[in-house]
Amino acid sequence: MLPAAKGLASVLASSASGALACAGLRLANAARQASTSTTMSQTQQQARSFAASAMPAYQPESSGHIAPHGGSLVDLMVREKDYKRAVVDSCHHKQECSDRNACDVELLTVGGFSPLEGFLNKEAYEHVVEHMRLPGSDLLLGLPVVMDTNNEAIVEGQRVLLTYKGQDIAVLEVESKWVPNKALETKQCYGTTSLEHPGTLMVATERGKYYIGGKVLGLDLPQRVFPCATPAHVRADLPADTDVVAFQCRNPVHRAHYELFMRSLHAPNVRPGAVCLVHPTCGPTQDDDIPGIVRYHTYEVLKREIDNPNIRWAYLPYSMHMAGPREAIQHMIIRRNYGEWCKLCA
Repeated sequence: MLPAAKGLASVLASSASGALACAGLRLANAARQASTSTTMSQTQQQARSFAASAMPAYQPESSGHIAPHGGSLVDLMVREKDYKRAVVDSCHHKQECSDRNACDVELLTVGGFSPLEGFLNKEAYEHVVEHMRLPGSDLLLGLPVVMDTNNEAIVEGQRVLLTYKGQDIAVLEVESKWVPNKALETKQCYGTTSLEHPGTLMVATERGKYYIGGKVLGLDLPQRVFPCATPAHVRADLPADTDVVAFQCRNPVHRAHYELFMRSLHAPNVRPGAVCLVHPTCGPTQDDDIPGIVRYHTYEVLKREIDNPNIRWAYLPYSMHMAGPREAIQHMIIRRNYGEWCKLCA
C-alpha cells in the first residue's frame, strides 16, 4: 500500500472521536447491523455479502495513484472535428437530457463510471439490478446507469443525439430498448417501492416509459456554473508521494465539515505536508435539498477564506439517489476512478 492510502487508512482506523469514516467502513457497519434484524431486506443482505469485496486490494498505477475500477480510465470524448460532425449528422433522433441524465452522460464520458462505455443495455441492467455486478466481468456496480425516454419512434440500431439546455453533449448508439420493471428496480436498489422514498419517486415519476442502452460518444461536457474537473485532471492534481485525505459530501459545507477535514491533516498518523481533496457532489439530490449551485458557492467562499495550498477542491457532477448501501458502493467506484482511496464522508 502506498503512503497516501496507508496514512489515510490509519487515520480512519485510529480516530478517537470516531468522526472519521470511509464509505467502505460505513457499508460494512450497516451490513453488520442489518444481520441482527429478523426483518433484513434483500438489499441489506446484498450489502452484507458485498461489503468485503467493495474495497479491493490497493492496486497502484505507475503514477502512484490507485488504478481505476476495472483497470483503466475510460475516455469517450470524440475530439476529431470531422468525425464529430459525421457522428452528429448520422443521428436519427434528438433527445433533451434532464439534469440527472446530463450528470450520467458527463460521468460516462470522462470515465467517472469506468469501466462503463455507455448506458447499460437490457441484459446488463437486469444483471446489475439483481446482483450488483456487471455481467461477464463480475465487477461491482451499485446502481444501474440508464437513459430513459418516452420516444416511441426510437428503435435499436439507431443513434440518438443527446442535448442539454440546447447543447450537443453526446450521441447514444441504441443497442437495446425495453420497458423496465421499475417496481423490481426500486425494490432491489432502494429497498422499497414506496413513493415516499425520493429515489423510488424519481424512478416512477421522472423517468420515461422506456430505457435505452448502448455505447456513448462524447461531444462536449455540459456547461455549468460550477466547473467539474475530470478524473484525469483530479488525478493529475493529486501528489503521488504524500498522504491524501479525501472529503465527500452532498450538503452545503458546515463548520463540522471544515473541522473534520482540516484537523485530519494534523493527525499524528498523517505525514507532514499531506493534502486534503474536498470533493462534494453538486448534482441533483432530492426536492427538499439545497440546490447544487448554492452548495457550490458555500465551498467557493470557504476556499477563498482558507486559501490553503494543502486543500484541493473539485466538484462532482453526480445525481444522488438516496439508495443507502448500494449507493455507498456506487460512490466508492466513482471516487476510486477519481484517484481517491479511503475518504471522509459526511
